[in-house]
Amino acid sequence: MSINKEKKNSIIGSASVVASSTAFSRVLGLVREQVMAYYFGASMATDAFVTAFRIPNLLRDMFAEGALSQAFIPIFKEKLVSGSDKEAFKIADIVFTALLLVVGFIVLLGIIAAPVLIYMFANGFVDTPEKFDLTVNMTQIMMVYLLLVSLSAIVMGMLNSFSKFGIPALSPALFNLGIIATVVGFHSFFPLPIYSLAVGVLVGGVGQLVVQLPALMKIGYRFKPTIDFLDENFKKITRMLGPMVIGLSASRINILINTLVASFLIEGSLSYLSYSYRLMHFPLGVFAVALGTVALPKVTEMVAKGETDALNKIFSKTLELNLFVVIPSAMFLAFMGNEIVRLIFAWGAFTEIDVQQTSLALLHYSYGLVAFAAVRVIVPFFYAHSDSKLPMRASLAAVVVNIALYYPFVKILNFAGLAAATSVAGIVNCAVLLYYLPKKGVLCNYGKLILTVFRISVASFFAFYIAKLVPLKFYEGSNELFLRMELLVLPMLIAFLLYLLFAVILRVTIISDLFARIKGSKQ
Repeated sequence: MSINKEKKNSIIGSASVVASSTAFSRVLGLVREQVMAYYFGASMATDAFVTAFRIPNLLRDMFAEGALSQAFIPIFKEKLVSGSDKEAFKIADIVFTALLLVVGFIVLLGIIAAPVLIYMFANGFVDTPEKFDLTVNMTQIMMVYLLLVSLSAIVMGMLNSFSKFGIPALSPALFNLGIIATVVGFHSFFPLPIYSLAVGVLVGGVGQLVVQLPALMKIGYRFKPTIDFLDENFKKITRMLGPMVIGLSASRINILINTLVASFLIEGSLSYLSYSYRLMHFPLGVFAVALGTVALPKVTEMVAKGETDALNKIFSKTLELNLFVVIPSAMFLAFMGNEIVRLIFAWGAFTEIDVQQTSLALLHYSYGLVAFAAVRVIVPFFYAHSDSKLPMRASLAAVVVNIALYYPFVKILNFAGLAAATSVAGIVNCAVLLYYLPKKGVLCNYGKLILTVFRISVASFFAFYIAKLVPLKFYEGSNELFLRMELLVLPMLIAFLLYLLFAVILRVTIISDLFARIKGSKQ
């Protein structure tokens, strides 16, 4: 099955497939967080789980969706375009073999060294032996997830390179379902119910990998263990991998420092930051990650073919579409954070204080969302040009800014200062990447970009500001769920309609393209 026989979908068309599948997965992700909040609240046990999961989860960013996957896809796709499926599959065999050996060893090392890791990165837990031991035990259980998700990410990259986006984007839904089912069905069977979350991570990891295997076999791939680390294509991957790992390691170490600082702050700090980060990550994962996922293989193909004009056009449209969706999403989180947290999490063990603290952290994550999302779209254009060094340097600069802001921001905002520092650092990362992007031959009209951001920001700000002022109280019953939905959903719908109206009035260019696309699809 040659890549040339695949239907060439547009970026927006393919991204819509990924976004719809990812949206379903993200909804299940919120359900997963609801289940966690309902059964465990924001407690010592949830702080322990969040910290324990953070270690394999951060390593996942390097060996799965992060460095390895981003380094592998351009080389794999280039070989599909200029070579053959057989040559591309050989690269995959080598990468899978290396992954099993290297990541398998890291998993084993992580299990053995878990007490040392928790001592280093959550030192505030040491004074509470029960909390420390619980965190260590759950870390050891969940380390295996790193290998499962790393294999899953390479499978995802291969399928995306064949323009198969739906199943890979849907696979995280299996991860969330695994956790939900394990907690709801089996939490009472564990001596400490929180362990059901850790076991659920493994169940979900297996599901996330297995659901993609039929599609992988359908494109004709059969794994053959191959140790050929001197292969020229494999060496290209490792050369790209080095700077990526350094860049991601720096930002991930920053997150671990974040965890260390939070471990000394008020009880529940890690949980508040985790819940709010998940909410912020919903629009980030649905839209920005979808665009980035689709862009990398398509942009790599354009670079390989020397299609510079098409490349510039795709960058402009992709970034503008990203901003058109993500900026109002950030405004939504900022204006309606309290209502969002109350509707989704304020059940069972999750208290009113937890609502206020989580929405405060969400407010300070909201303004970083735009930068986080833009980076997801910009970075693939560097990777497609086999440049992983500049994103690394931008990441390192952001880390320095983040750490420098910890003390003053935490002094003023307590745990929410960690979210604020992360957001400001994300803005720095985005600015550096945009500044250097033209050096890769990708044109960036800064004046037009600033005007676009201004117009979308004004449209979305006034849309949510007005919607928030409208007195809405139609439901008079006593059902708490309906009352909370009314206070969130009705203002959201009003703001959505106002946003479209203001976007038309302010002449946001992307909205004309979207309306034309919708009109064309109906004909």
